[in-house]
Amino acid sequence: MESRPNAIIYWTLLADKEWSFYIAASEKGLSYVGSQQKPFEEMSEWVTRRFPGSELVQDDEKMASYVQELIEYLQGKRQMFSIPFDYHGTPFQLTVWKALCEIPYGQTWSYSDIATYIQKPAAVRAVGAAIGANPILITVPCHRVIGKNGTLTGYRGGLEMKTRLLNLESGKLAQEL
Repeated sequence: MESRPNAIIYWTLLADKEWSFYIAASEKGLSYVGSQQKPFEEMSEWVTRRFPGSELVQDDEKMASYVQELIEYLQGKRQMFSIPFDYHGTPFQLTVWKALCEIPYGQTWSYSDIATYIQKPAAVRAVGAAIGANPILITVPCHRVIGKNGTLTGYRGGLEMKTRLLNLESGKLAQEL
């Protein structure tokens, strides 16, 4: 895993209606999307682990394009993201995260679907671990992964956040608002 000492990691709090979570980006792109209603420490601890020696700098202006696209998504006005990503992981994690981006908006795949898609059908547990390590919630749509039997399974943002995102994509959230 690549580390870039002394890198600047920019951050902001995305707060829109009932949504509130921290996001962070490097000079190269979005690096982190936090869990709904979690404290700043969730993000700062992640940055300390992934970018040792880096400096966390709040810069709402620099983060504006990321916030804009995420808000558009949360309001049901965007289905795909055009913002750059800067995520780092093992080659296997990167393969899984790229596969997550292939899941169409409004659809779900199972962990075994992802394992088959990446041509490692026996690696279902490893796929689950890689999905759990996804640093960029929502934009790398791990919320679209469910159990083989159709049940909702773990999600770093919590099952309530996962349910809300799936309902948003299926059009059910618009009916709730």
